[in-house]
Amino acid sequence: MALSFELPPLLKHPDTRSKSILVLIATLLVLRSRLLPTRLLQSLEGRHRLSPKESEEAQQQLYYDHPDGSKRLLVPHRGNVKEVTIVPTPASKFEEDKKHYPPLKDDHRVNVDRAFVKQLSAILRIVFPSWRSKQVGIVALHSAFLVLRTLLSVAVARLDGKIVRALVSADGKGFVKGIGLWFALAIPSTYTNSMLRHLQSKLALHLRTQLSRYTNDLYLSSSPDLRYYRVGQEGGLEGVDQYITTDIAAFCESLSALYGNMMKPTLDMFIFTAQLARSLGLFGTIALFGNYFATASILRAVTPAFGRLAAVEARLEGEYRAGVARVGREAEEVAFYNGGLREKDILWRAYLRLIKHVNSIYKIRIAYEWTEDYVIKYMWSAAGYLLISIPILLGTKKRSVGVQAGPTPPPKNPGLMTLETGEVVENAVARRTEDYIANRRLLLSLADAGGRLMYAYKDLLELAGLTHRIYSLLSTLHNLPPMPEFKHQQLDDPPRIVMDDVKIRPPNTSEVLVSPLNLKIEKGEHIMITGPNGVGKTAIARVLAGLWKADGGEIERPERGERGVFVVPQRAYMVVGTLRDQIIYPHSYAQFKASGRTDEDLMKILDVVHLAYLPDREGGWTTRKEWRDVLSGGEKQRMGMARLFYHHPKFAILDECTSAVSTDVEGLMYQHAKDMGITLITISHRPSLTKYHTRLLTLVGDGQGTWTETRIGTEEERMGIEREIAFLEGRLTEVGGWESRLREVAGELGVPVKI
Repeated sequence: MALSFELPPLLKHPDTRSKSILVLIATLLVLRSRLLPTRLLQSLEGRHRLSPKESEEAQQQLYYDHPDGSKRLLVPHRGNVKEVTIVPTPASKFEEDKKHYPPLKDDHRVNVDRAFVKQLSAILRIVFPSWRSKQVGIVALHSAFLVLRTLLSVAVARLDGKIVRALVSADGKGFVKGIGLWFALAIPSTYTNSMLRHLQSKLALHLRTQLSRYTNDLYLSSSPDLRYYRVGQEGGLEGVDQYITTDIAAFCESLSALYGNMMKPTLDMFIFTAQLARSLGLFGTIALFGNYFATASILRAVTPAFGRLAAVEARLEGEYRAGVARVGREAEEVAFYNGGLREKDILWRAYLRLIKHVNSIYKIRIAYEWTEDYVIKYMWSAAGYLLISIPILLGTKKRSVGVQAGPTPPPKNPGLMTLETGEVVENAVARRTEDYIANRRLLLSLADAGGRLMYAYKDLLELAGLTHRIYSLLSTLHNLPPMPEFKHQQLDDPPRIVMDDVKIRPPNTSEVLVSPLNLKIEKGEHIMITGPNGVGKTAIARVLAGLWKADGGEIERPERGERGVFVVPQRAYMVVGTLRDQIIYPHSYAQFKASGRTDEDLMKILDVVHLAYLPDREGGWTTRKEWRDVLSGGEKQRMGMARLFYHHPKFAILDECTSAVSTDVEGLMYQHAKDMGITLITISHRPSLTKYHTRLLTLVGDGQGTWTETRIGTEEERMGIEREIAFLEGRLTEVGGWESRLREVAGELGVPVKI
């Protein structure tokens, strides 16, 4: 006798009330998303909006110093200004953290090992400064949503079984109830998934902000540390911009993603295993754990060294990026030489090195991902079917997919107990189907969790490579040798510069540029340093400015800062900002206002350096441009002199800073500096500048660092000049002999010569 039945009324005519409820919920969600921005706009319209002048002033101000030591950034936002508090990292924090960043060994290899744990722990101290930080709150909230999603997955699996059971039993009421619960569970499930992605992105952003602030405070340290200047020469670290930008961002993204990729699968493994253990029994549970162990052993054996590969890829990416930046920075010089093809060849070789390495990673991943997919997708699926079959094939008649069915209830109509229509048999099949669907869904979710956990090991290796990069940066910055302090002068002592038995050599080399130098420069004693190229003239300026460490001896000079010793280099640096910022650098607009100076004072300075036309030509003091490209070489050097006159220091080191300026304007600027009472220490080859100085320091250039010092205008200087004139006159008397010899050689060669 074949089975035949009619659909229940609930399945023939779906409940319109359920549709109405769902439509109402969807409408409320849409209206909520539409009304929220409207309310925000309405509230903003009621606030006081800044005038254009106030907005421009806020953009110029940028920030102000708070009495508690923090800085308040002024961020324009929807017609108003929001304040963002920035707390600088104190120097005591760096000293405290230095012990956590010992230098790396030369033979260190990137891997997931004890060294990786130590490096990661040191970085986590930065990104999670305390238990009350926002990052900890985000992690806690993220963890709560991870637990909620796992519990929802279990509920969905059980509900899936109940819906199938209702279908097998032709229970229309139960089916509609299951569909209603399905839609009800969909709301928290989709919201949970969205929140997990949002919280992961937010965590990565907070981690990057925290780590970037710490790194920037450490890297852009002021005197006497100057780590941003010394990390390349003394620390030997190249491509720091790649570390601070790309590597920090990649590390924070990887760390935030790895937490979710490991936390969720691990939680799923425990909860799903506990749920399945009740159905699989002891033997099935043991087999399940055996499957875990076998999978982990296979994948660990075939996993390549993704950490080292990621570290090498980041280094090659940094080299290629630095090459592209170099061409943009030196575009004019390259264009003068028509060196586009040569630069393209250099960049192409750097790109090929990067692509070759990336292709090698892809080839390695082919074999690994093939094994990974085979083990996780197919072996786990087969293992799942075998585990589900254990209670059914080996169990007793009273066991339904491993769950005790309990006492069989008496049939309602014993006379109708047949194989086709028996109610007990139908219930048993329905229960078996329900348990099978629920357990199969749990096993599939378990397989997915195991797969993601195995994938996470690869992500962990890549995180190890990024951790090595970030740790290398922080360790190098922390372990730069300290710069010696200058001998401090008493407040009532007249300002002077004294170099007592100071030997000068470049960092990390044994080459002596200047032998022990004894020099005393009193206020008003202007000294000029000259000599052949490459003998160490600029090296003296670097030692006096505190950029290089002197090799022995003692240096006495005024306090650090713009009012003590101010250096004007040959290549004037143009800061990002307004025309006003080019003159007052390194002061900010807030410091300019606090000094009581005005734009009229700056105009007087520009008039001295013959740049008074710039404000009108460029559109005013607040014009923002790429000044490095806008100003010519001579204008940039005159702008450097304008900074000197603005800061008005006691001593000024002028390192070929007027080589692109005409001699007449150069002389006017030097005389103005002397009239302001600035003591000049000039490095130049121009004899025309000698008259603005009282002493002359000459570096001989004999490879031994020999130097001589004379006073300009003395008998000794005149005798030296007379000796040089006599030497040149003697050489001129030999010109006739050289011409005769030239004719003889030309006659022997049969070559015409014109003298």
